Amino acid sequence: MHDPVRQLAEADFPTRFGHFRIHGLEADLDGRTESAVALEMGDLAENGHAPLVRIHSQCLTGDVFGSLRCDCRAQLEIALERIAAEGRGLLIYEPQEGRGIGLINKLMAYQLQDAGADTVEANEQLGFEADLRNYRMAVAVLNHFGLMRVRLLSNNPDKIQALEEAGIRVEERVPCEAAPLSSTEAYLRTKKEKLGHILEGL
Repeated sequence: MHDPVRQLAEADFPTRFGHFRIHGLEADLDGRTESAVALEMGDLAENGHAPLVRIHSQCLTGDVFGSLRCDCRAQLEIALERIAAEGRGLLIYEPQEGRGIGLINKLMAYQLQDAGADTVEANEQLGFEADLRNYRMAVAVLNHFGLMRVRLLSNNPDKIQALEEAGIRVEERVPCEAAPLSSTEAYLRTKKEKLGHILEGL
């Protein structure tokens, strides 16, 4: 099968969580060029149980600035810690800021949320769907690494569905759940009630 993914860079990548390899990847999918970064640890091809995989959508405000409006950075750290603890796994980091609406639109959504909208209502008031993300690039990256079985670190059923529809078996959904804070509880409740995320801590 043709692999559409081009690896443009690979390098050693020590982190405070553990020692990874970092890959810069791109692919032409459905008429557009998409990119992703992958952090790889251990031998993904070894026989036995499927490796841990996290598909993480970029969140500048959370991942970089430590925003407490969302649980994104906490989920990213949980995933990296779990992968490092097992010594084996893959984290795919995709530029799908604000559930796919982009950074500036996400900041405009913040403004609407400050006026009383929840995250879904804010996106819709800006003329977007509640969640514009797709997982074509994540599927292509998993195929690139030869992974047809995974244990997915996620609370989002849409990710499981996207992988399984593409022929990648999700052997286990591993919760990636951060404890709610006063600043994130309403956000998490909207994820659970309006987007169907599996959150046991609410």
